[in-house]
This record gives sequence, C-alpha cells and structure tokens, in this order.
Amino acid sequence: MKKTTGNKIKLGIFVTSSIVLLIAGIYFIGEKGQLFNNTFLISGVFKDISGLQVGNNVRFSGINVGIIDNIEQITDSTVRVDMIIDEGSRKFMKKNAKAIVGSDGLMGNKIVVIAPGTPGKKQLVDGDFIETIQPISIDDILAKLKVTADHSALITGDISAISGEIRAGRGTIGKLLMDSTFAEHVEETIINIKQGAGGFKQNMNAASKNVLLRGFFKKKKKGEDKKKK
Repeated sequence: MKKTTGNKIKLGIFVTSSIVLLIAGIYFIGEKGQLFNNTFLISGVFKDISGLQVGNNVRFSGINVGIIDNIEQITDSTVRVDMIIDEGSRKFMKKNAKAIVGSDGLMGNKIVVIAPGTPGKKQLVDGDFIETIQPISIDDILAKLKVTADHSALITGDISAISGEIRAGRGTIGKLLMDSTFAEHVEETIINIKQGAGGFKQNMNAASKNVLLRGFFKKKKKGEDKKKK
C-alpha cells in the first residue's frame, strides 16, 4: 500500500513538472514568435540576404522588436523578406525608414536592422514595403584589401628601385646626393658668393665716404629715415 502511494506521488510530480515545462516552452516560443503581442507586417526586397533565415530577429535601436516571418525569392537577383513587428514600435518607424541585413555580433546569426527614418513623417502601416540598403559583404571587403595590398607592394617596389638608383649615383637626385665633385663645386660657389657679397659691401662703404658721392648717400639715408617714421 505504501509502495503504491509512493508511485502515485512520483507520477503526480512527473506529470506536474511536464505540464509546467510544456507551458513554459509554449510561452517562450510564443514570445519569440510574437504570438501573444499585437503585431503588424512589413516587407523589404533585398538583393542579397547573406544567409538570413526565417525566425531570425528584427532589431530597432538595438532592441529586438520582431522576427523574420517569411523569405521568398522573387527573381534571380531579388529576395522578399516579410517581418512581423511588435505594435508598440510602430510609432517610431516612419515611412522613410530603411532596413539592412546585419549580424548579431561578430560571428552571430543574421538579423535585419531597421533605421527609424525622419521624425515628422507618417508611420509605417500594416503591409508596407520598407526601403532596403545593400550591406557590404565580407568578400567585397577582402577583395578591396587585396587590391590595396597589391598597390602597396608596387609602391614599395618602386621606392626600393628609386633608392637603389640614388645610392648608385644615377639620375639627377643621385648625382646631387652622391657625387662628391659636384658637392665640392657647390661649396666653392657658395664661398665665392659670400666673398662677392663682402667685396660689394666694402665697395659701397668706400663709395659712401667719397666726396663726390657723399651727398647722394645722405639723401638716400634721409629718405630711409622718413619711411621708418
């Protein structure tokens, strides 16, 4: 008798636990599928959905506000995506809102991200088509990085070749930097210019002391003093 009563208690606990788990499962599935909330439907046409699947989240301002209800390929280059959105978010979504396929984290599931649009515009209504933005794919980014790397390699090679020419003393720049004879000529030229300038100054000083030219230099000095004033 005691054994039978114990089995009934265990059976009752098992059945009760199963019912509770079933109700919790139905609730969470319904919550995810927006079954218990007032919702409206919007759609968008994408050229590439990047692996988006039915049941994935729709995100607005960083908040999950809906799910992907249906995906249908319209043509060979366009895909229609139907989204069920929580009614409470409708007032923030305007007619010129835009949708883009993104990722939930770096390597997470694909989601649709909706930008709100311009304040003051009319709200989206049930059945509206929302404008979409084509995302940049990882393949496109890698292709651009490869092109950039190739160009960098070419530029590096050119710079290396030019440096080699300069070190060898070839070309105008190479001769300027590596030809010691040319450098000596440049130095001699600078010295001559300095000496010429010094001689010119001495000649001017001597001329200023000349009796015949003294009046000219006095007038010149007076003119310079007036300009300074």
